[in-house]
Amino acid sequence: MGKMNHRRWERIRDEIAIWRIGALPGLLVIGLVVLLRLMGTLQFSEWWMLDFFLRSRPPEPTDERILIVGINEADIQANGHPISDETLAELIEALQIYEPRVIGLDIVRDLPVEPGHDRLNQVFQSPNIIGIEALPNANGNAVSPPPGLPPEQIGFADVFSDADGALRRSLLDIALFETESNEAESKFSLALLLAEAYLNQEGIYLDNGIRDPDAMRFGSAEIPQLRPNSGGYVNADTDGNQTLIHYRSGDLPFRQVSMADILSGNVPEDWIRDRIILIGSTAISLGDLKLAPALANNDNAGLTYGVKIHAHITSQIISAVLDDRPLLRTWANGWDYVWIIAWGLLGILLSRVLASPFKTLLALGIASALLFIICVAALMAGWWLPIVPALGVLILNSAGLTAALFYRHQQDLQAKIHDRQSVIEQTFDAIHNGPLQTLAGIMRNCSEESYSRDQLYAELQTLNHELRTVYDAIRQETLTPNGHFYLCNGEQLDLQHPTHELLHAVYRATLNRPFPSFEHLKVKVVSFQFIDVRILSTDQKRGLCRFLEEALCNAGKYARDMTRLEVSCKPQPGKILIRIADNGKGLPHTTSSFSGRGSHQATMLAKQLNGSFHRLPNSPQGTLCELTYPIAKPWFG
Repeated sequence: MGKMNHRRWERIRDEIAIWRIGALPGLLVIGLVVLLRLMGTLQFSEWWMLDFFLRSRPPEPTDERILIVGINEADIQANGHPISDETLAELIEALQIYEPRVIGLDIVRDLPVEPGHDRLNQVFQSPNIIGIEALPNANGNAVSPPPGLPPEQIGFADVFSDADGALRRSLLDIALFETESNEAESKFSLALLLAEAYLNQEGIYLDNGIRDPDAMRFGSAEIPQLRPNSGGYVNADTDGNQTLIHYRSGDLPFRQVSMADILSGNVPEDWIRDRIILIGSTAISLGDLKLAPALANNDNAGLTYGVKIHAHITSQIISAVLDDRPLLRTWANGWDYVWIIAWGLLGILLSRVLASPFKTLLALGIASALLFIICVAALMAGWWLPIVPALGVLILNSAGLTAALFYRHQQDLQAKIHDRQSVIEQTFDAIHNGPLQTLAGIMRNCSEESYSRDQLYAELQTLNHELRTVYDAIRQETLTPNGHFYLCNGEQLDLQHPTHELLHAVYRATLNRPFPSFEHLKVKVVSFQFIDVRILSTDQKRGLCRFLEEALCNAGKYARDMTRLEVSCKPQPGKILIRIADNGKGLPHTTSSFSGRGSHQATMLAKQLNGSFHRLPNSPQGTLCELTYPIAKPWFG
């Protein structure tokens, strides 16, 4: 039970360590995206996504409650510019015949345009006509309303663009202070007054909001107010009562006719009777164009006449009241960031739980699609959700950590390949320096007539023992944490011991092996001095042991009639020298025996140590093997 609890706590600690290392970058990504949003860096991308979603909605039915009477290029050519008061009066009189519910005049008429000024003032006596004015700008300049209209029939036509020049919000009312009396005077927009006039005849009146007392309300439809940090906005100028424009989708949101159509009587009566009539410019030459990317299509880049903008704002109000069409609203600012953080944490979770990079990328695609679906569905219900920062933290945390997983996977794969290759090489080295050496001796002795069955049997027993010890030796070398070197006789050397002691132990063990050339040795010159003036890894120490073992085995096998063997391991100025020299009649130094596995081992070891290896003839007879390597490892090594 205690072991189970111990293992469970170990797994918990490991998991905490993984999350501490893996989740910290993800949390930093979330913090960075939140900071960028707070600084307003993501505003433009969030506005772009809002426009994109609004453009991508299915088309809505034409709002037949609104008729736009556009004064186009043909009307200007026929009647001149500006349109005279008499022509304008004639147009309004022609419309009044069919009893529209309200007429909005989106044309500046602060000064008389003769002829017909008196006639136009007489027309303005009708209570269902609403004219426009322009609010004071930064320089204090304003455009006065038509003098013939009473103040309650005047609405401002001003619209406020975002930093990219696009219209996404409308100003419904604003309080202006008189400089002399310091009293506030409320001004209402043309669109709001048109909607109010229409809804009043439905028995629905303008009132204060219930959820937000500062908001406006018609019946149960409360118009949400835009705040400085609503949705994708950051520190926006939201003076007055502003709301997001929920543009009507489709190629024909409203019916539209020309002034000539009205004057010639070519418009069906039911298009006018009891409708909202908006009169304004639809001529490019008059320049009343606004940028509304949410309305962009193949025919335009979002440039829309001002009279159509007023129609969309009016339509969204009366549609919300009478048709339950949602108005655009946003979450309270704090909930936006809860949403963003939640998607960022999901990205971290995907990378950790799935672990596989391919599964994580698949899950990321599904999660991103789900995020899009949620945001589109929310917009259809009237909610503008922050998709850009949410998608950003999701992708960065999933794909970023996935890239790390890809790298880790690749590194793990390379490490496994390296480990397997290392095991293969260690196995071959162990066989080469042990059983293969014994086998070579058996094969050589078998050609001699004096070689007895008992000798063959004894050497085969030795070979059998060496083969059986290879597995244990390799297994221990690859699994033992501190590192050991295993000789063919089963002796174990701890690689933490000084290097000269290890080499001396290899020397003693190898000379005890039954190689024929060792039988006639008369002189052994041996010197193993302290050489640990340079720190070596366990693998490098193991390599030195194998090098000495292999060199001694070669001498024992091939140095026939050898009577003298010199083995030295000592420091010299700036380098370490390991030298094995014999005086036997060995094989010619150009044969393959001297360029086989042993030479390859020595050459690779010398390269690792930034040293050199040489196998040369010894004068006057024999073979000399030398391995040297520098005491101080070069800084570029």
